This record gives sequence, C-alpha cells and structure tokens, in this order.
Amino acid sequence: MAVPGRAQTCLRHSTLALLLLIVALATSLPCHHLRTHDPADALQLLQDMAPSTTQLCHLQDPPFFPDTLLRNNLHPQQAAPAALRILQHLFHTLSRSSSNQHWHSQPRNQLLNQLQHRIHQLEHCLPDNAPLRKGPRNSLLTINKYFRDIHLFLHAHHHSACAWDHVRLEARVCFQQVDRLIR
Repeated sequence: MAVPGRAQTCLRHSTLALLLLIVALATSLPCHHLRTHDPADALQLLQDMAPSTTQLCHLQDPPFFPDTLLRNNLHPQQAAPAALRILQHLFHTLSRSSSNQHWHSQPRNQLLNQLQHRIHQLEHCLPDNAPLRKGPRNSLLTINKYFRDIHLFLHAHHHSACAWDHVRLEARVCFQQVDRLIR
C-alpha cells in the first residue's frame, strides 16, 4: 500500500527532474547544430573566390596557422571561444576593401555572409564568461598574433594579389581548424 505523502514527494522530485532536463535540453539546442556544420561550402566559396588565373608567387615569410593551436587540444570550454575568435578575425580580414580587387565578389560576399551567420550562432552559444585564457599558452593571444602577422604580411607585400591568395589559402586552414575545434 502506497503512502500518500511519499507519492507526492516522488511526484515533486520527478517533476523537478523533468523540468531540469527540459531546461538543459533547451539551453543546449542552439549550439547542437554547430557540431554538424560542414565546412565544405565555405571551402568551396574560398576556391570560387580565386581569380581564374593565379600567378606563381614566392613571398617571403608568409604567416602560417600557429602550430600550437594545430597540435594542442584545447580544453572543451576553450574550443568554442577560440573558434569564435578565429572566425571574427577571418571576417575582419576578408572583408577589407583591399581584398575586393583580387577576388570574385559574389563568392566573397557569400562567404562573408556565412561567416557573419556562423559568428552570430557562436556568440549566442557561448556564456559571457567563456574561458579562453586557461592552459599553458594563452590561445587568445596566439590567435590575435597570427592575424596581426597576416595584416603585417599583407602590408609588407602592398596587398598584392599574390599576398591575398596566400591569405585565401590560410583561410582554408582556419576553417578546417574551426571545424576541428567545434567538433
């Protein structure tokens, strides 16, 4: 025979557990789709942006994506903020007016729209206090330095078509790294 007070307590606990589960599911849904995002479309747009004739160029000291970010697995709490920072820098770099003259505008604009949408999605998924500075190296500083080096590289080569093509190829690596960080 069931005790009435005990049944009510169980019902309250079950209701509370169900409510917590619903809240957890609701808060995780906006970010769930990020793991299933396929970078192939962005990579194809990068390819489509390139002029039909690309000159073979030999540039001095081109920046390459930081080995520390490629080799080190960031803590899961650092991965999404690092991906967001990379995407923000990519958007800023690729939307510069000096890139207009070197790339096909329609795929470039589509890529910028995709980037903006992806940044918006990530911003809504991250808590305001998302940690990025934990660990042996500060990932934020590494990412910032990498993009500062890209801007210095472009400036040193007078924003030439060759320099922008290197940046386009580096953007491919960035998209692949963002995909890895999100997964």
